[in-house]
Amino acid sequence: MESVIVRDVTKSYGAVRALKGVSFSARKGEMFGLIGPDGSGKTSLFRIMTTLLLADSGSVTVDGFDVKKEYKKIRERVGYMPGRFSLYQDLSVEENLNFFATLFKTTVEENYSLIKDIYSQIEPFKRRKARDLSGGMKQKLALSCALIHKPSVLFLDEPTTGVDPVSRKEFWGMLGRLKEQEITIIVSTPYMDEAKLCDRIALINEGTFMRIDTPAGIIGSLEKKIMSVRGEDMYPILKTLRELPLVDMAFGFGDMHHITLKDSSTTTDDVMKMMGNLGFANLEVSEIEANIEDCYMILSKMKSEN
Repeated sequence: MESVIVRDVTKSYGAVRALKGVSFSARKGEMFGLIGPDGSGKTSLFRIMTTLLLADSGSVTVDGFDVKKEYKKIRERVGYMPGRFSLYQDLSVEENLNFFATLFKTTVEENYSLIKDIYSQIEPFKRRKARDLSGGMKQKLALSCALIHKPSVLFLDEPTTGVDPVSRKEFWGMLGRLKEQEITIIVSTPYMDEAKLCDRIALINEGTFMRIDTPAGIIGSLEKKIMSVRGEDMYPILKTLRELPLVDMAFGFGDMHHITLKDSSTTTDDVMKMMGNLGFANLEVSEIEANIEDCYMILSKMKSEN
């Protein structure tokens, strides 16, 4: 059963086309990720799916209800956690949770089992004002409030932005446990390393989907050979790599550079020899397996060339 169906959705803000006819569907109990940088259209699509914004064209259904005609029914059965912390700063942890439970005509006690794993971590601080919580604690409170009415679909718009790595890992562990309860989770993130934790992902760039598949499927479809290059004076190395005739593209990746090759027969020795002839010594060049970020960069380049 498909919980969320998006068909040919477009949205413009004046001359800016934020969404250019995007389509996807998510099954019940699936964790579906929208992966892309800021400004790619993720938040606009989230607001349309959660009935907060009208699309210019196209259709969206959530749990079988149309976002335009039956928005009240959708709001009763979905949970939404926006990118920015939007709970009441002057209310305590406990007061925020009780307030949202009351809005949906339920009680914390009635659905406590659903949020127990999450809320139990902040319950010792239940009388603390929301404004005084750490980033990770705010995240857990916001998720608890989004779940308190037992939603069938949970929308999470960049939930881990600005959160420390430990809290990010804990948060994704919580989402995995929620999925076991057959809650459909639609999550967006600019962090490519989080993509592999989803069942399927859509890579979004400038309002269009470049590819929709499982993380393994997207990586497996990549036909380019990829190498990593590391050495001294990394910026001059990057500039030079981009000018080599055998290199298709080169981009920074942490403390190294990743390159794709025009010819799959090119070896690491070929790269080292050519760079050595240009005055670069003590380079480390190795062939590597692609990750989601590599795929995103390559697909973005292909899109811009078409």
